[in-house]
Amino acid sequence: MDAAKPTPAPARPAGPGLYADIGKKARDLLNRDYTTGQKFTFTTTAANGATITSSSTKKNEAILADLQTQVKIKNFTVDVKATSDSSVVTTITVPELYTPGLKGVLSLPFPYQKSTPGKAELQYLHPHLGINGSVGLNSNPLVNFSGVIGTKAFAFGVDVAFDTASGDFTKYNAGLSHTNQDLTASLNLNNKANTLAASYYHQVQRTTAVGAEIAHSFSSNENTITIGTQHELDPLTTVKGRYNNFGVASALIQHAWRPKSLITFSTEVDTKAIEKSPKFGLALSLKP
Repeated sequence: MDAAKPTPAPARPAGPGLYADIGKKARDLLNRDYTTGQKFTFTTTAANGATITSSSTKKNEAILADLQTQVKIKNFTVDVKATSDSSVVTTITVPELYTPGLKGVLSLPFPYQKSTPGKAELQYLHPHLGINGSVGLNSNPLVNFSGVIGTKAFAFGVDVAFDTASGDFTKYNAGLSHTNQDLTASLNLNNKANTLAASYYHQVQRTTAVGAEIAHSFSSNENTITIGTQHELDPLTTVKGRYNNFGVASALIQHAWRPKSLITFSTEVDTKAIEKSPKFGLALSLKP
């Protein structure tokens, strides 16, 4: 069967988004693209429109590899991902299911394992509401639900998971956020109300942003403070840096040496144990 031409994703309502969006800008600035291993990703497009992505990651002595194929057929997308541990996961996504803003996702692993059953998921986006729910496809499924209410400027949400096998809640989180044109602040209660985290993201200039996160663990009475920044040296090159109160400093430089192809060098240093060798990472992403 020939694949139809890719259809553009439906417009996303300008609302509060999903629960995962709360604090996402600060998390991305402080965590995304940092690595202390080696990662290689190659993406190409076949004649029938299928997108094929192969990746390999090495960290310490472990090497993980996977091969993913994505085909868009009419109004749905099929992803097939095979990993080096001999597992295959097929994911079917319908970006607009029955009504605008409603998306359906079905994940089917092979071979079936109790630890990683299949999953059916629904997402709904509305100008004042964002809902995400999923259920495992087994006899005693894990049920996840998250919901956000509010606007693009102010939002409040909850995120819970219930294990029908044990009859216990395995997760219950809550968060709120405030966003304006160049600033985003959020407050999250995570890890079954054991961790309170406040994050901040500020677009200082068009090419420069700063961010910070303060997390307090009630069980250990320990605070973790992380600050970071990113700056575009030019339209193709970005540098980032971060530092936490445990003395760990990280930095990276990312360069787009051709459209959609990125090379990233990163390093990590423990400033309180300078006798230790610094860690280095390399990530290469090729999209011809």
